[in-house]
Amino acid sequence: MLFVTGAAWCQNEHNTIEASTMPTTSTLRIAVVSDIHGNLAALHAVLDDIARRGADLIVDCGDLLSGPLWPRETAELLMRLDWPSIAGNHERQLLACAQSPGGAPDQFAFEACEDRHLAWLAALPASRMPAPDVLMVHGRPENDLDYLLETVSPDAGAAGARLARPQEIAARLKGLDRPQLLLCGHSHQPRVVRHGPSLLVNPGSVGLPAFDDSHGGFHVIETGSPHARYALCERRAGRWSAALLAVDYDWDAAARKARAEGAADWAAWLESGRAM
Repeated sequence: MLFVTGAAWCQNEHNTIEASTMPTTSTLRIAVVSDIHGNLAALHAVLDDIARRGADLIVDCGDLLSGPLWPRETAELLMRLDWPSIAGNHERQLLACAQSPGGAPDQFAFEACEDRHLAWLAALPASRMPAPDVLMVHGRPENDLDYLLETVSPDAGAAGARLARPQEIAARLKGLDRPQLLLCGHSHQPRVVRHGPSLLVNPGSVGLPAFDDSHGGFHVIETGSPHARYALCERRAGRWSAALLAVDYDWDAAARKARAEGAADWAAWLESGRAM
């Protein structure tokens, strides 16, 4: 699904947007999704909202299928849409299930997938530039398991994770040729952070609004509502802005599906947006 509003932009074989004669000061709208986690119901709602608002390009920052929901059906839809997408840590972990059993969300998705779905996942890059001066990563540029815009730390209180400080973000981006717009995911926490010449945007999670994790120390992430999340980024006169959007969908149906698959924790996260 690609909405083209300027004749000087063209879709190439990778479904990215290339500049021909249009300057980088021209208007461009990018819908950013991430962390779908096989939540087909949430994805359909987000697609409807994007169609209503309009976008020149839709991109996906990874963690596409893993979870006790609808991984095969989500893969089928995403393969048809053929957006510029990247792999997250869960793509890597899901594919590793071919060698040994993985964590429950990855193993569930792996067993639901056919060989063609796995081949599609295996071909996804870890990062990409879907448009001029726009970079997509999942977590940090060099590491898909660590957050870019959050820090897991004992000083973060009961949640165990907080907004990263400017010097922490600078260290994580050291050596990177800074794009004007850097898109990330992984933490499921919607955020817009201005850092030097770059606008850093995490759209939040389409499919899972809360979770807990032990990587780097036990912590919880919660958005406080069960809505599906995504972002609309727009460039006007050479400057980027971002709108973080929360979309209504039938999260009770998603929670029932998770509960039926034996994932009571996912069910609670899906229907509340809370993990504490």
